[in-house]
Amino acid sequence: MTSHAEARPHRSHAPPDDPALGDFWRDIIEPHHEVVTPIVVKARAAIEKLGAAADGDDAVEQRVRRVSDAYGMLRYARKLSPDNAEVLGLLGIAADELGKTRQALEALEACVRQNGPEHTAAEVTGRLGMIYLRLGKLDDAIRWLRYAQGPSTADSAAATVYLATALAAHGEMSSAIDLLVNALPAQASYLPEPLTLVSFALAVHYDRDDQRGAAFEVLEKMQATLQQELGPFVQRALAGMRFAPPEDQYYYRALLYEALDEYAEARAEWALYASVTDAPWRRRALEHIQAIDAQRSAHPGASPTPPAAPAPGRPVVRRRSVP
Repeated sequence: MTSHAEARPHRSHAPPDDPALGDFWRDIIEPHHEVVTPIVVKARAAIEKLGAAADGDDAVEQRVRRVSDAYGMLRYARKLSPDNAEVLGLLGIAADELGKTRQALEALEACVRQNGPEHTAAEVTGRLGMIYLRLGKLDDAIRWLRYAQGPSTADSAAATVYLATALAAHGEMSSAIDLLVNALPAQASYLPEPLTLVSFALAVHYDRDDQRGAAFEVLEKMQATLQQELGPFVQRALAGMRFAPPEDQYYYRALLYEALDEYAEARAEWALYASVTDAPWRRRALEHIQAIDAQRSAHPGASPTPPAAPAPGRPVVRRRSVP
């Protein structure tokens, strides 16, 4: 027989949930959230638009104005909410886009201190690594770029390429190549833009390591996958990169032009890269120029077809490109 105590429904002594209680604590922790939150939304939207290529004579002016507006808003938001990690991260990115390197580093590192490096967004740690790579501080660049590795997104793909660049410049070319190889799927019937960037960077690093057959094997696979879209896909991927060091853009463009059999354009880009006297892969650029010139002299008016010179154990990939 059930007792009266057992039959009586259980009643909690806890007070009912008060929806206003969450607002109360939010107001204590973030008293200016009603002002800061819209600023963050507007600033992030402005910064995300920077990745889109703009056309027209006023494109640069529009870009600078957009970033300057975001930077001003975020500086105000920081005064209201100095410990807001999202504000700090966006402020650092905007500062870097405006060339304010000191302010960018200060804001980005303050953001990392709020969250810890393991829990900080890749856009922040990747930006820190890119800045230090630009400054030639390779150890710092490698440290921060390792934190930015993750799923295949535009930010993580760029961070992977920057990390490979830093490792190669640090004398760790094999680690750079392994990083890029491991970032790509074993088989891919389609290459989204982030993977296009990583795959093309792998060809660049093989070329710099004198693994010429391996470099063009990668390009052949990209050609088979993307077909006529190889040029546009790679160009769009490269357009979103802020190369560090800046002369790397010439090397990437030159190898793309060779892959597209556009040798006059390729030679011009190789010459631009070689004109930087302390460029780390200048010797390789000069070899490309010599090969193009030699083939033009030997076969005036014909497309160059010199034999590939792969590293030992690498297959020779026949294509109409200069090694």
